[in-house]
Amino acid sequence: MTSSAVAPTDRSEFRNVLAGGTVVGIVTGVSVVAFIVLSRIIPHGMLRDLLESVLVIAAGVAVSLLPGQRAAARTVEGVAGAAAIGLWGTVVFMAIDIVLLRPFKAYPWTWDAIGGGSTWWYLPVWWMLGTFLAWMGGLLTAARSRRGAVPMVQLAIPVVVGCVAVTITSKLLGNPAPLPAQAGAAYTLTLAALALFANARKA
Repeated sequence: MTSSAVAPTDRSEFRNVLAGGTVVGIVTGVSVVAFIVLSRIIPHGMLRDLLESVLVIAAGVAVSLLPGQRAAARTVEGVAGAAAIGLWGTVVFMAIDIVLLRPFKAYPWTWDAIGGGSTWWYLPVWWMLGTFLAWMGGLLTAARSRRGAVPMVQLAIPVVVGCVAVTITSKLLGNPAPLPAQAGAAYTLTLAALALFANARKA
């Protein structure tokens, strides 16, 4: 007599959300620290912009697609679980930021100046962005995995390729924004477009 184990799907239980979100938050914190280190040890120029952009894209892949993988998203339940994992990840990063990064003055004064001198302006923005990325990543995971699990690398490749194409186009059109910021925006737009398109095809 043989039996086959079916991989669990749509895991939105509270314990999984906390565990997955904690991993996402730690990955975010490590990525931010790596970005800060790069910005301080490499002189300003194209090399630093490229390395920072690669780091931004890699972090984007992690925080957007890890939640969907952790939640094994296949239906609305799993997509909601992925979004919840992303939200908790932003809360975990907030704790890392407050306890470790802020006391050591990790950010330049211009970062706070964007919010009129407030050190809290970006946290609600990050809560929304982190949840949105995980939500879109969950949608993409669910749509692409309707016939079985799809490896995260396979999900990431078209998003990264699209992101790079949009970033290069934006740069060639003379966008004055820093290259890492353009890469981050391009990743978000590409992910959302691919997720919505895949979800429309699935419907």
